[in-house]
Amino acid sequence: MAIGMCAAVLWVGAAVPAEAGAQHRRAHWALKDTGTNARFRGLAAVDRSTAWLAGSQGTVLRTSNGGRSWHDVSPPDASDLEFRDVEAFGPQRAVVLAIGEGESSRVLRTEDGGATWSETFRNTDPRAFYDCLTFFDHRHGLAMSDPVDGKFRILSTSDAGRSWRVLPSTGMPAAEPGEAGFAASGQCLVSAGPRDAWFATGGARVGRVFHSPDRGLTWRVADTTIPAGEGARGVFALAFRDRRHGLAVGGDYRADQSSAQAAAATGDAGRTWRAAGAPPPAYRSGVAWLPRGRASALAVGPTGTDLTRDGGRSWRPFDTGSFDTVDCARDGSCWAAGEKGRAARIE
Repeated sequence: MAIGMCAAVLWVGAAVPAEAGAQHRRAHWALKDTGTNARFRGLAAVDRSTAWLAGSQGTVLRTSNGGRSWHDVSPPDASDLEFRDVEAFGPQRAVVLAIGEGESSRVLRTEDGGATWSETFRNTDPRAFYDCLTFFDHRHGLAMSDPVDGKFRILSTSDAGRSWRVLPSTGMPAAEPGEAGFAASGQCLVSAGPRDAWFATGGARVGRVFHSPDRGLTWRVADTTIPAGEGARGVFALAFRDRRHGLAVGGDYRADQSSAQAAAATGDAGRTWRAAGAPPPAYRSGVAWLPRGRASALAVGPTGTDLTRDGGRSWRPFDTGSFDTVDCARDGSCWAAGEKGRAARIE
């Protein structure tokens, strides 16, 4: 599992989390043994000590000591579920999303660190397929499904995930033929602030990003510079550091296909997108802003991690290890997770 972890360590200075008084350190992903081979595409970084992972075969793990040990807090009888997203609100409360057609799409919730779980939503529409979820605060959140009757479907909660309702589709622009979201990293639907949300798509003529300023009631859509055109191509992940400044990454997830123009950025809430002048060299499935650098962010994928220090205009290699998703906490700590039980924290 250590292959590639330290081969591309760079001097990145204050662009990555550092202890007080240390302006320049060699930052790198330090692997944390999870004791499992599950693939983790769902990740919630609470702080330097606490993180949640959600993945294949109904697996949910939690650490409260910086990854030195992991507690298996998987819901009972969930081994046939594919968890692709997790939103956590501390060491005790979390919401996880299982993806798939029909009743495979479910939302589960815990208030006691995963000791017990309650299923709060099960999709009964065979046409729906939920991909991602996000929360604006501890109470208000959304989940996104691939198009039903030609429009993406939005699920809403206002009671911390205890109950959910499908929002009206009248404010949703029509989807294009073949357009869908990607349940690759838990970052195809994101939010910033109390009301703004965005979701990303692929499969149609170009990767697109939808934006809602009112918690999912109305949406507008914009083309990005990330190519699509096939079911394996498009925008896979978004990150917004505030309601105006956002990043998009993606490409073609097939290993034998190139992913030119795999990153873009916006400074106007997603109305327009500009291509990165020096994009990541391959498909990237996850992206996160670094809390202690307003222009710095990380993008991850199966072939490595890339760093931007200029708001997404250019990216440079940071590491060659495989990860599917990345998340940074408010205290400056950053975590990543992926295939074969891989989990890491920047140190």
